[in-house]
Amino acid sequence: MDRERLDAHDRMPDDIRAYLEKNGWSFSKKMCEFAVGHMKDRNGKKLEPLTKEQVDKLLKTYEIVLKHDNGYDCVYVANMAKSDYWGSSIGDEQQLARFVKDYIDDEDAYPGMPFTRYFADLIGSGTNVPWDDVL
Repeated sequence: MDRERLDAHDRMPDDIRAYLEKNGWSFSKKMCEFAVGHMKDRNGKKLEPLTKEQVDKLLKTYEIVLKHDNGYDCVYVANMAKSDYWGSSIGDEQQLARFVKDYIDDEDAYPGMPFTRYFADLIGSGTNVPWDDVL
């Protein structure tokens, strides 16, 4: 995709720009931990998060290979799906693994989509991120 992001010329705060310069529009390990650390399950309980190792094992178990994963994006997506859809649209680990594949490798997606959507959620919810801590 050769289109430029619409926010490419917006003035970003220095701490956010530093994160993006280091990680691009992808989740670093620390940023993923921050995001997932605020997730709750469908019953309002703090989410028991999946680690990168667990997500990698899950994908391997169901022979799923991601073409467009970057950083900790698939870990964020797996935990977001577990938080928001487990017990409703997603009922087992194979469905979770397929969801991660569908989300990460969506054919009409753009690079950095999982983090960009999370960033929009930060803006919408007014959530402040300790950017220096997640660098």
